[in-house]
Amino acid sequence: MLWNRKSKSLTLAHTLSEFEDCIDITHRSYPEFSLDLVYFSHQIDQDKLHRDVISPLINTSANDISAVLQQSQFTKIKESKDLITGILAGEVAIFHGRNVFLIDIFGLQSRTVSQSETETVIIGAHDAFTEQIGTNLSLIRQRIKSSHLKTIKLSVGEVTKTDVYLLYIKNIVNMDYVNEATHRISNIEIDSLFDTHMLLQFIDDSPLSIFPQFFTSERPEAMASKLVSGRIVVFVDGSPSAFSAPTSFFEYFSSSDDYNQRWMLGTASRLLRFLALFITLSFTALYVSVTTYHYEMIPENLLLTLTESRYKVPFPPLIEALIMETTIELLREAGARLPSKIGQTIGIVGGIVIGQAAVQAGLTSNILIIAVASSAIASFVTPTFVMSASIRLLRFGLIILAGIWGNFGLAVGIAAIVIHISGLTSLGTSYLTPVAPFQPMDWKDTFIVAPFKFLKRRPTQSKSPNTIRNRMRK
Repeated sequence: MLWNRKSKSLTLAHTLSEFEDCIDITHRSYPEFSLDLVYFSHQIDQDKLHRDVISPLINTSANDISAVLQQSQFTKIKESKDLITGILAGEVAIFHGRNVFLIDIFGLQSRTVSQSETETVIIGAHDAFTEQIGTNLSLIRQRIKSSHLKTIKLSVGEVTKTDVYLLYIKNIVNMDYVNEATHRISNIEIDSLFDTHMLLQFIDDSPLSIFPQFFTSERPEAMASKLVSGRIVVFVDGSPSAFSAPTSFFEYFSSSDDYNQRWMLGTASRLLRFLALFITLSFTALYVSVTTYHYEMIPENLLLTLTESRYKVPFPPLIEALIMETTIELLREAGARLPSKIGQTIGIVGGIVIGQAAVQAGLTSNILIIAVASSAIASFVTPTFVMSASIRLLRFGLIILAGIWGNFGLAVGIAAIVIHISGLTSLGTSYLTPVAPFQPMDWKDTFIVAPFKFLKRRPTQSKSPNTIRNRMRK
């Protein structure tokens, strides 16, 4: 009885009934050969269809078709679920008598490999991931030509059934990370998944935190370096971004350019990014604090200039700063959403015109314009967009605290951020590695970029427990 049910579900009539009202399904019948083909024409390569399927089958005798279908490119199907999934994935279903076969001739058109628009580098490779998973995997394989590079395929989404690929290098990665990531992804219950960043929201250690807990990138060499350093990398089919884990807070301030130039230049660039982090977080908040409560901190000559600049402003420094910061964010968002040429014009002209008009109208002071502009410029120095966005949002909180309690509020806000970061984890590892836990040997690639001969050691965060114990014994 079970065999009969399976046979009925594998019939042509049952398959066509599953795709009833799908006008994009194609059914081609060849009665003289007892052949029927079912596929989605927009998902396959038409040239491969005629060359590898139709031509070999119809240009042979009816008795020899079974022998042709025994070739390795044809996969015999025994379950209806596998048949339907194969057709949806861009394969061609071949019905011959009571047997059903699938052949993969997927040919969906996608954009070519191009330069990333969000992660630019000056020195180094300029290719970036695309929305096609096959292309992304090949970009990794081109850089890591090793049989130890392993791939696990998972499926997420009850409706979309999106393919998720987890990559790691055997004998280098800590398998606890692989097992934990596989467990989290496999347990996701959702109807649809379309992007890598959607997946991250389901597997974060702390979903309510404002900070990203997985490192995302569109650059193949960045993900390849993460794999070699002992981390896992995950791709989502249809997304041009991949993420690596575990990660730390300091990874978001490194760039591929740091390693593609002299180590002293890379170190200077990285230290500049940490300086920019301090500026974008505290510069405007410090202005609010000083002009509201701590005039004694301002030099006398500057105090006269500041008083002259502010005497027409009708708002207290807190409201003044929030208005200008919100205006900058509106200009930033408008520039990002408009076409590139128009967006650049809006950002430059709009910022100059609005800033100058606001000063002349007495709505803000010149010094605040400088503070807000410096904070906005510093926020762009962070190489990773998701971390830059988190820092910009935190800036508003520090401004409010500085406006309420002055320097004490600013200190409380920064302390709260540090305490929060200290409690975050990424796949169970500390988010502040190698500062907490204290691993001074890893500082050679955290705050500075040491010469390559000193960077042979893999990060402690990505090492397996056995490796760490053996090193400590030595």
